[in-house]
Amino acid sequence: MNRLLHRLAGFSLDLGPLKEPLGVIRVFTIFAFATTGGYYGSTHFKIKCPGGVDQHTDPVFGYPFRYCQRPECSNTFLQGDFSSSAEFFVCVGVFGFLYCTATLILYLGYQNVYRQTSRGPIIDLVVTAAFAFLWLVCSSAWGKGLTDVKWATNPDQLILTPSCKDICEAGEFPSMGRLNASVIFGFLNMILWASNCWFIYKETPFHKDPNPPATMEEGGAPEP
Repeated sequence: MNRLLHRLAGFSLDLGPLKEPLGVIRVFTIFAFATTGGYYGSTHFKIKCPGGVDQHTDPVFGYPFRYCQRPECSNTFLQGDFSSSAEFFVCVGVFGFLYCTATLILYLGYQNVYRQTSRGPIIDLVVTAAFAFLWLVCSSAWGKGLTDVKWATNPDQLILTPSCKDICEAGEFPSMGRLNASVIFGFLNMILWASNCWFIYKETPFHKDPNPPATMEEGGAPEP
């Protein structure tokens, strides 16, 4: 315990890793879940009422994209549950961001502790590889979930529901720019985290220097 406290007390700020891929490429994690969590949008259509008066209706939807599916909700406009893929995507993003924060503190302030033994880089490599795989899975799942959300909120589909058929007219398609960007950021994070594995791998004892310095026994020239 005393040895650990001694190591943690040796904080030494070094901004060098921020200039290297090892530290800088992880900051993109926050963009993925920030563009999904907290999203709200609305779809638009008109209801033709008796007397020639049209009523504009704008059903609102948003994260986590879970809507009523019970029989008594058959007259509601938005139905379906697309929350599992969205919540999984945001969960991976949040945990990835927390891990990035912890490792950046380690890289910037405790580089000596990180490099003192091979255990730190090896653990970092395993966790980073796991997150790269999770980004692939959650981004693929959320990409399919987003397709379902677009279908469920499409005005052309909503006006075909029993409660709206023959009396509704489709309006504007909801803005999905943020959600499209979230899927792009998800796959970008998968590529970046997978690439980061190479830079971490070079910090582990598994990586061999192809050009080790020559020694006296190997016939190298002595230093002046």
